[in-house]
Amino acid sequence: MPTSIRGLGIVGLGKMGADLAKNALSKGFDVAGTDTHTVPGDLTKAGLRAASDLKQLAALLTPPRFVILYVPAGPPVDSVLAQLEGLLQRGDIIADGGNSYWGDSIRRHARLKLKDIHFIDAGTSGGPGGALEGACFMLGGEDAAVVAVEPMLRKLAVDGGFVHAGGPGAGHFVKLVHNGIEFAMLQAIGEGVDLLENYRERLPVADVLSCWRHGSVIRSWLVDLMETMYRKQGGLAKVPAYVDDTGEVNWLVDDALHMEVAIPVITQSVVQLVASRDGRHDASRAIAMMRHGFGGHPYGENAGIAHERHTGRIGGFVGKGANGAAP
Repeated sequence: MPTSIRGLGIVGLGKMGADLAKNALSKGFDVAGTDTHTVPGDLTKAGLRAASDLKQLAALLTPPRFVILYVPAGPPVDSVLAQLEGLLQRGDIIADGGNSYWGDSIRRHARLKLKDIHFIDAGTSGGPGGALEGACFMLGGEDAAVVAVEPMLRKLAVDGGFVHAGGPGAGHFVKLVHNGIEFAMLQAIGEGVDLLENYRERLPVADVLSCWRHGSVIRSWLVDLMETMYRKQGGLAKVPAYVDDTGEVNWLVDDALHMEVAIPVITQSVVQLVASRDGRHDASRAIAMMRHGFGGHPYGENAGIAHERHTGRIGGFVGKGANGAAP
């Protein structure tokens, strides 16, 4: 059984990985990190030990090692895992903090278990701001591995923002459902803003949103972001209506069909996301503004995101075995 972990290695120092590194450093943890790009100077100044590659990263960590990945879903995850398999040793722990498909996480766990390396799927929510100030972690994996990293991750999480959801795959499945709910909420708020914009007389939309933030039934972080971004952009007109995404909720719609669970609202939100790409809808502009606010998602079409949408899931739906358990 792994002992409690004090050091952390991070692969991928983009928006999420870099801010999680800063969070961990501020809590007194030993943090090493590597990226395909030059490690930002502010991270090394904060105390991060930069590694030029995965081999050096492994050497900088004291066993039992804990390495968390914040790389794009799909082939990049498998590429990093294939390299780490030969660099880590029995009892070390790898967590995938990105938005990987939960079925892929089950397969990755099984492969790494053959080498006695623990694998955790660590769905992470809260955006870069959450990674920096306190994230929301949804973990899937075997008890021993989760118990070892739990003290650290609870310190990096917002109060109450930690759950061991179940066995391998459960963390990424829970995060996938979270993302589906997020899409539906974004769509509803976006449509509401569209209605406000098209009322018979000009409404003080930003002030209406401000009012909704205080005591209304729909008050939420997303409404907070909608007001903030609406004021920052001076309305909707400057924001492209094209909303790009990496495609995770498409997987959820496919899963729901296999599970025979009806999710019409989430499904329609995905359809409307595709419809946004005709560039005409104010609701889509509002959604783009909220997404930019919580995750730094770019405005308009983005080739890198489109590529991830088409390549992020490796395998298909993983159903239940004859005994009712996931294989």
